[in-house]
Amino acid sequence: MTPSTMLPTYYIPHGGGPWPFMPERAAQLGDLTAFLRGLLADAGTTPRAILVISGHWEEPVPTVTSRSDYSMLYDYYGFPEDTYALQYPAPGSPEVAARALDALAAAGIPTAVEHTRGYDHGVFVPFMLIDPAATIPVVPLSLVAGLHPAQHIALGRALAPLRREGVLIVGSGMSFHNLRALYAGADVLTRSQRFDAWLNDVVTGDPALRDRRLAGWATAPEARYAHPREEHLLPLMVAAGAGEGEPARRVYSNAIMGAATSGFRFG
Repeated sequence: MTPSTMLPTYYIPHGGGPWPFMPERAAQLGDLTAFLRGLLADAGTTPRAILVISGHWEEPVPTVTSRSDYSMLYDYYGFPEDTYALQYPAPGSPEVAARALDALAAAGIPTAVEHTRGYDHGVFVPFMLIDPAATIPVVPLSLVAGLHPAQHIALGRALAPLRREGVLIVGSGMSFHNLRALYAGADVLTRSQRFDAWLNDVVTGDPALRDRRLAGWATAPEARYAHPREEHLLPLMVAAGAGEGEPARRVYSNAIMGAATSGFRFG
């Protein structure tokens, strides 16, 4: 990879819990498996590291995990016993963690660093498919408590220079995340499609308008139905901020557990 190569950024759906390793779930989500397995091919190159923002980690300020080894954080409940033995031994990268902190500091964004947190399931579940050899270093970055969309767009914008340094920025969440509605089952597809259509229109529309429209996501059709709490949507804001001004396209679209769900690429 040459220094001038600009990697894209992604917002991916990570499914529910350890779904690829449960036969009944994996059979239902074969297209999501195929999408995640093809992500690096879509990116066009193998990154030297991946900076991932999961919807399962929030801190008072943007916090980066800096460690060279790895551990697992099984932050899901009520699943088969064997799913608590899954391992994803991708190394971390203190060097890339430090570079991310520098980029945020240069933008005047207060930060923190920690050295003990493991990969949560928003990280290790999709990346066991994206990079099953676990050879690419992974650096997790937290969301910011308060979940302000404009703040997360600015966070991504500050991290954008890493894209020219071989770092793939990935937001891992779900574009529909209302578990109560999913389990109730009534009218989920129709209502989720309204929000999904708005989201696709905004993300793939005029890049000059995208940040402002995403910051006002809560006024979209069915917004609070799709996201009673927006922690699974905010990784999209970081990916969009890092791809500011560049065209975007939808790279995944299907119903997951009956709800319209999308994934996007910027750049």
